[in-house]
Amino acid sequence: MMTLEKRREALTSGQAEAPIIQVEGVYKQYARVEYRPSLRHEALSLLRRAFRKQVLSEPFYALQNVSFSVRRGESVAIVGRNGSGKTTLLKLLSGIMRPTQGRVRVRGRFASLIGLQAGFLPELSGRKNIYLNAAFHGVMPRQIEPYVESIIEFAEIRPFIDTPVKHYSSGMSTRLGFSIAIHVLPEIIFLDEVLAVGDAAFQQKCVEHMLKLRDEGRTILFVSHDAGAVRMLCQRALWLHKGRLRMDGGTDVVLEEYEYFVQHQRDEA
Repeated sequence: MMTLEKRREALTSGQAEAPIIQVEGVYKQYARVEYRPSLRHEALSLLRRAFRKQVLSEPFYALQNVSFSVRRGESVAIVGRNGSGKTTLLKLLSGIMRPTQGRVRVRGRFASLIGLQAGFLPELSGRKNIYLNAAFHGVMPRQIEPYVESIIEFAEIRPFIDTPVKHYSSGMSTRLGFSIAIHVLPEIIFLDEVLAVGDAAFQQKCVEHMLKLRDEGRTILFVSHDAGAVRMLCQRALWLHKGRLRMDGGTDVVLEEYEYFVQHQRDEA
């Protein structure tokens, strides 16, 4: 198994020229769900909370014919309005879901910062969850051991590190998850609005660390509504609109078009 030190060398060697991420003709279909009270609800409405039955209706596509590639070391923003398919795309890239049609190929170890508390067991302490969560990213205990103190320090939870995670606030859990993920030296990092965690000082620390990882040659895909963070972190942007890739280009060019589109829609409302 590749050690973290060897992985660091591989990240900075620039050895691979082929795209590290390839998305080809991807569709993702969901079934819309309506909720209607059942007969049981009518009978028990005075005794218990409403019992609701799912009724499936017309399917819809969260993503439609999306294709793009990303080369090693690129930092790419994914922008678009709520419901445009951004998070769905990251979930497909990170293997949380599979496409309905098309192909997704990711070459290299990745850290997915979509659900930062994934891989935590609430009954275990923060310290034990570091090892558990690192294993979730494919890193063995002996490999993560040298980084444990740095993880605790970055997350700013030292007084609580031996407390069960079930007693953590959501912010504490998120900071710990973020800190673990950035210390396992992934080749690829998927971010979904996670730089908004914590207070302003912690957010700035996260941004600075992501800039450092970018400069070390990590590949970053970043979903955010924060245009400032997108411009700071990413050289390229993908604009998703209603599940389709509307534009792919330099960050400033794409954001200018996207922001004009959003403002124009507001003016018409």
